[in-house]
Amino acid sequence: MFKLLKKEGNARLGEFKTVHGTIKTPAFMNVATQGAIKGGLSGDDLIREHCQIGLCNTYHLHLRPGDKVVRELGGIRKMMNFPLPVLTDSGGFQVFSLSQTRTISEEGVTFASYLDGRKIFMGPEESMQVQSNLASTIAMAFDECVGMPAEYEYSKMSAARTVRWLKRCKEEMTRLNSLHDTLNPHQLLFGINQGCTFEDIRKSNMEEIVKLDLDGYAIGGLAVGEPAEEMYKTIEAVEPIMPVDKIRYLMGVGTPVNIIEGVYRGVDLFDCVMPSRNARHGYLFTWEGTRNLNNEKYKTDERPIEEGCGCLACQKYSRGYIRHLLKSGEMLGMRLLVSHNMYFYNTLMERIREELEKGTFSSFREKYVPILLRRL
Repeated sequence: MFKLLKKEGNARLGEFKTVHGTIKTPAFMNVATQGAIKGGLSGDDLIREHCQIGLCNTYHLHLRPGDKVVRELGGIRKMMNFPLPVLTDSGGFQVFSLSQTRTISEEGVTFASYLDGRKIFMGPEESMQVQSNLASTIAMAFDECVGMPAEYEYSKMSAARTVRWLKRCKEEMTRLNSLHDTLNPHQLLFGINQGCTFEDIRKSNMEEIVKLDLDGYAIGGLAVGEPAEEMYKTIEAVEPIMPVDKIRYLMGVGTPVNIIEGVYRGVDLFDCVMPSRNARHGYLFTWEGTRNLNNEKYKTDERPIEEGCGCLACQKYSRGYIRHLLKSGEMLGMRLLVSHNMYFYNTLMERIREELEKGTFSSFREKYVPILLRRL
């Protein structure tokens, strides 16, 4: 399914073939948590903004509208009218983000629903069943994402339990894919490496999950409060253990610079809510640095957000007008801002692939990392 086309150092140019289409890598997954991009973008909008793959959240869709409802509507891709591949995360991140309202056992995790407080249980089997109902292209294994700072002994115990959960996920996914009425019998399964920032736990955990011969491998539990350098060191520690012929995914990352540095260290796939979340508050990514459209200086600025940008916002509207919409709380403003950031992220990945093809990615990294760190 994954074909490595070219390398420059550890950076990889490749293709990932799925039943729902081929993804050119490195790639960014556009996060549609509840089946939509926050900011009013449709599936057609995403395609126009050069999106290759989307990501939806298992836990949220399980609560609302319910994974069985999604199944009745033909699966998440049909429900969204989105013809491209979709990855669903497992609900494991909610083990971290809902830490005040959950209880963990060997069987799984009991959550209190953020909607009405009712108890929700999810374990490896339940996560696979929900994701099978969603009929995503790629399902993520159920894991525990441990917050930072973390205790060594707990991290070690949690990582070992994540491996046990992964084995149960694989067994259940195999069973579900064999059923005659499964919506996507070709659903892929990615395992997740855990171990916080403890190098020995990370390496041991990766060695264990690689033995299971999965469709892809993710590095989870990062971008949860640790310094960026710690994240990079963790990638460097586990990268030599990861199979060369399988796709590699760094979960929940990140800024444009994080992505460039992740590619430099051998990662193929990324996701993050940052482009849409930042856009909704007026923070925009450009090839000159980050622009805050809330600034008074843009009030009468007739220029586009970024000269030469091909997104909907930059092709048709001025900074001054979009700032007015943002300040007025108009939904069009949010839509245009999110459109720009999504376009930037997806075309950033296109540029990275072009540089890898030419063998000039290292010089690209050297030039643009300091530029993209700027605040304009």
